[in-house]
Amino acid sequence: MKKEYSAIFALLFLAGCVFTQATMLDGTAYLPVDAEDVVLYLDEADIYGDWERIAIIHAQGDATWTRESKMLKAARKRAGKIGANGILIEDINEPSAGAQIAGEILETGSTRRGRMIAIRVFGPMDSY
Repeated sequence: MKKEYSAIFALLFLAGCVFTQATMLDGTAYLPVDAEDVVLYLDEADIYGDWERIAIIHAQGDATWTRESKMLKAARKRAGKIGANGILIEDINEPSAGAQIAGEILETGSTRRGRMIAIRVFGPMDSY
C-alpha cells in the first residue's frame, strides 16, 4: 500500500515539474547570479548596453500542471546557475485546445515548451 502512495506522489510531483536544459554557446564561465536578479527581456531593443548570448535554454512542462510563470521561474534559475543576468524570451509554445483535449482523453498529457537565450548584460563594473 505504501508503494502505491509513493508512486502516486512521485507522478504528481513530476507532473508539476518544469524541466530546463542549457546549451552553452561558448566556454566562458561566469559567477552564478541569483535567479531573482535575472531580468526577462521580450525584445533585443529592451536591452540597454553591451551584451552577449551565452546559452540557449529550453524549458518544458506539462501544460495541465504548470503555468508560464513557473516555466519562466525555472528558466531564470537555470540562467542564474550559468552566470546569465538576463533572458531574452524567444518563444513559448502552448499546446492547442485540441492537443490538450486529446492529451486528456489519451492520458498522454500535453507539453508547454519554451526557448530562451541566456544573456550576459555588461554594466560599467563588468569586464569582458
